[in-house]
Amino acid sequence: MERFINLLIIDDDQKSQGELRQILRGKGNNTLIANSINEALPILSKKEIGILLINIDQSSFPGFETFKTIKEISSNKNIYIVAITNNSHSGVKMVKGLNEGAIDFITKPFTTNLVEAKIEVYKSLFYKDQRINQLLTNIFPETVLETLNKNGKFSPKKIENGVVLFTDFVNFSSKTRKIDPLQLLKKLEYYFTHFDEIIGRYNLEKIKTIGDSYMAIGGVTEKNDEPAIRTCLAALEIRNFMNNEKAVSEAMNVDFWEIRIGINKGPLIAGIIGEKKFSFDVWGETINIASRAELSAIPNSINVTEAMSEKLAPYFEIHSLGKIDIKNRGEDIEMFLIGQIKNEFSLYNEGKIANGELRNLCMLSNVDSSRMRKEILNKLKASLPEEIVYHDLSHTLDVEKAALRLAKLEGLNEEETLILRTAVLYHDAGYIISNIENEKYAVNLAIKTLPKYGFNSEQIDQIVEIIKATQHSNSLPVTLLEKIMCDADHDYFGRADYYTVAQKLRIELENYGTVMTNKDWVRFQINYLENVHVFYTETAKNIRLFGKNLRIQELKKIYNYEDEIESRKN
Repeated sequence: MERFINLLIIDDDQKSQGELRQILRGKGNNTLIANSINEALPILSKKEIGILLINIDQSSFPGFETFKTIKEISSNKNIYIVAITNNSHSGVKMVKGLNEGAIDFITKPFTTNLVEAKIEVYKSLFYKDQRINQLLTNIFPETVLETLNKNGKFSPKKIENGVVLFTDFVNFSSKTRKIDPLQLLKKLEYYFTHFDEIIGRYNLEKIKTIGDSYMAIGGVTEKNDEPAIRTCLAALEIRNFMNNEKAVSEAMNVDFWEIRIGINKGPLIAGIIGEKKFSFDVWGETINIASRAELSAIPNSINVTEAMSEKLAPYFEIHSLGKIDIKNRGEDIEMFLIGQIKNEFSLYNEGKIANGELRNLCMLSNVDSSRMRKEILNKLKASLPEEIVYHDLSHTLDVEKAALRLAKLEGLNEEETLILRTAVLYHDAGYIISNIENEKYAVNLAIKTLPKYGFNSEQIDQIVEIIKATQHSNSLPVTLLEKIMCDADHDYFGRADYYTVAQKLRIELENYGTVMTNKDWVRFQINYLENVHVFYTETAKNIRLFGKNLRIQELKKIYNYEDEIESRKN
């Protein structure tokens, strides 16, 4: 698995910069250069820098106290600072640097093996930090994790209007007796994974699964408004997803699963329990009532309590079910059935998807990027001609992966990444229509379909220009997003799997009438790599140019070999 890291060198000595660049070349290192602290600060604030190498002997070095400023301003608070010095005997200076935040020193003149070894150690620590943070993010909500990192603890807190959602599957116990345990687990994983995606899109928090029950909350850990509405929107999407699954199963004459959903709103206590295995959880009567609402729901329906109804009534079709007994509570509670979104608050008046007005009310993005991605990938999978074996679905997914990698290394924000990713997903969709001027058809498809996912005209204009940047006859890419698009499209030029991917291009060309001998094919590749193609971003140059140059050298050897064979035949 390829791993990449941003390394920043702060040094006004051009010779030192060049030496370190040479030592750090390749190995997933995106090496950035700044001549001074002031020049480095914008880079530190925008890009996630894993390791900082700073010359403490340069005249512009403001002092060791600047290490604290670096950590405060850096987008990566766990940045590893390695000091560069000319004097290996300055023990006092080294101690002071270590006390102020440096983790190590390297001395000039550089010893290649020593520098490489130290950098590899801190890269391993950086990757481990990333993995730990990822695992913690999967365990704790983001806001809880922030509090833990800042204060070292998370004190229990009371939430006055938390929202609790419960789901479970109808007749689950009887299904467990009829299905293989492994198949049962795969089925649950399939459904719960989709629930996770939906819950995440509405900025809710999954708490846990208990058997076939799924529990999520709103208004406790997130900053978005209207948790009751967001929870109901998520419940509708879960219900609609399950209804679609049922329809498919019925059409195929196989067993189907049905779901019940219950939602309640009220006071909650949120906190972390456990000493060795920590768990974030919520407690309170509100949870018990939400569970009761779910248990009393009919299959494929959403029950909400009276506490929810007043908030939901303006936006959703809602019908009273009368009062239902709540065990151990001593009184009945009126329940309501949720139908669909009212037409005036739904996209295309269909009642299924919230429109921009309702999403704005909930502080949700107007763009339904998950639905867009799913539908364009399905379209590519179903509609690309069989002759398209290079510009196929796997190519789009490969370019998407490369683009997201470059986006992270370049420090793109969420909006920029969304625009870039959308352009990547559409950039080869024109091959559905034609292999000639395919970008034109991709642009037309984007203009036609993106508005229904909530993209505005300004966003679509950006996406169109990024797609156009991939045209061979087009002018050079101008914006950073256009440059990343072009670099991601040819990311494999610098990778070890180049020949596997390139062979698919050769087959596709042959499918459309361009047949080359082995020698001609090698000549074609050398010419394109050496004389036509360029990487545009510094990041792509840093992580892929070395590999691309190796491919050129390898291809030239292959060409000479083919030339020698041809000469012998003649």
